[in-house]
Amino acid sequence: MTTRNEQKAVIEGLLFVVGDEGLDGKQATDILQIELSEAEELIKEMIEDYQADDRGIEIVEIAGAYQFTTKAKHISYYERFVESPTTSSLSQAALETLAIVAYKQPITRAEIEDIRGVKTEKPLQTLSAKHLVKEVGRAEGTGRAILYGTTKEFLEYFGLKSKEDLPELPEQFEDGSIEDEADLFFENFESVMESNDKED
Repeated sequence: MTTRNEQKAVIEGLLFVVGDEGLDGKQATDILQIELSEAEELIKEMIEDYQADDRGIEIVEIAGAYQFTTKAKHISYYERFVESPTTSSLSQAALETLAIVAYKQPITRAEIEDIRGVKTEKPLQTLSAKHLVKEVGRAEGTGRAILYGTTKEFLEYFGLKSKEDLPELPEQFEDGSIEDEADLFFENFESVMESNDKED
């Protein structure tokens, strides 16, 4: 039988894994095989634990699901990080994620990960912090996953007047493999970035 601390550790791990999709009490109940009231009590205690001054993140409830988020009182530090010259450029992972969002929007994180073949939570967090992507709605069906799309700042960043100015995908790729489409996304986006840098 798992201890209370072990149950909290499992929930903590689950919150990290699900990211911005969130974890609801029913999911915690099914995984830990405990009553819903017990799961909600555990999460409530964890929320109080994370509100301590020595923690940099907290647990919040959004639309009936719980997720990790940074604390609002530290926002000035995060803005300083995002605006720092050493963090102004996009990583390859962020660039790939942004390319997929731009061409396939609106798109869920799971769909992005299907194309990239790897987890995309952190690149999405980076892109959201830089205001290049944003939540544009919720998908239909179970879980109602967040749908992502690009922003006005995205257009400004790449020197585009509208999404229609993105490099076109050749027709042969529209029905091609995910891998071929992904490679083309990245190649096109790198070309746009290079052109934008030269203009600057």
